[in-house]
Amino acid sequence: MRESEHAHAVDRAALLRGVRSVVVKIGTNALSDASGHLDTALIGHFAQQVAALEARRVQVTMVSSGAIGAGVTELGLHGRPKDLPMLQAAASVGQSILMRLFAEGFKPHGLHVGQILITKGDFEDRGRYLNLRNCIDALHRSRCVPVINENDSVAVAEIRFGDNDLIAAQVTNLLRADLLILLSVVDGLLDGDGKTIPVVQDVEDATNHVDDGVKSSRGTGGMGSKLLAAGTVKTAGEPVLIANGKRRNVIVDLLDGVETGTLIMPAKRRMSSRSRWIGLTARPKGTLVVDDGAVRALQANKSLLAMGIVAVDGDFESGDAVLITDKAGAAVARGLCNYGRAEVEVIKGHKSGEFARLLKTETYWDEVIHRDDLVVEG
Repeated sequence: MRESEHAHAVDRAALLRGVRSVVVKIGTNALSDASGHLDTALIGHFAQQVAALEARRVQVTMVSSGAIGAGVTELGLHGRPKDLPMLQAAASVGQSILMRLFAEGFKPHGLHVGQILITKGDFEDRGRYLNLRNCIDALHRSRCVPVINENDSVAVAEIRFGDNDLIAAQVTNLLRADLLILLSVVDGLLDGDGKTIPVVQDVEDATNHVDDGVKSSRGTGGMGSKLLAAGTVKTAGEPVLIANGKRRNVIVDLLDGVETGTLIMPAKRRMSSRSRWIGLTARPKGTLVVDDGAVRALQANKSLLAMGIVAVDGDFESGDAVLITDKAGAAVARGLCNYGRAEVEVIKGHKSGEFARLLKTETYWDEVIHRDDLVVEG
């Protein structure tokens, strides 16, 4: 880690003063006691902190691990199962236990909790994505704290995130929340001497200096996954805090600007909600390879025209997300395509004035991807 990152002073209180919406992710270890059981007293303390923030009109959305761990304990297993069916069974048993403890912890503070179980498809499909956001908004209006977890009972490799840090990042971008807090059992990002790094400006540099070889026996994440998640939120223009969930009053202290944990500084520009979905969430269903002139046009915030397209790959339809690369294969942008693959194959390399003849239609888009539907890399 570069020395400048240690020396960089940030007024946390000033940075976080305007936070009105926060996503808090709590890891399995942070929720468990020394014996591996869910810690009811700690859950109650989290509820107390969330209630304190709600009283300040700060909306809190929680992403909680712990279902599989609770199921492992309840079923008397000797450790986290390695085969998928047993993992799913443990999640099925443990999820109800986890939610019951959350409900009991929040009830004394006049708050309800609402369970939301998700898979990748809920984020990648635009309609389901918006429905998820609407559901969370409705829960908040009902004085109900959303508690989100991966739907491990049904998720398989193709549709699962595999890590709640990444889910928390996606939820932050979904809600365009002002802050993401990742809680585990470490004090933050540590340097080579085991000291907490207070501020990180460059996530890629930090990632290269993290030893992520040791992971929890009950959880799935490590500091590498937290930095990957933090990078997504940082790119969208929001700050991230990584801290120790066992620390007393940690959530409230973090929002008050107390110097604990590691602060990941946000990019200077906040992305719009639509741009976050296009650039950071939607899974590209195809690739458009463009020439150097088109690369320059995209980087100048112009639309993608068919003339600049030299090759097409993948199976996509009109409205689908696609990746745009240069001729060397480097990613240039992502966007929502106005045409399906078959149509792009016909019009690539041509001017829009030729589209009526080539596509045999009187109505067509001049742009293959309009600039409003584009997010340029970097």
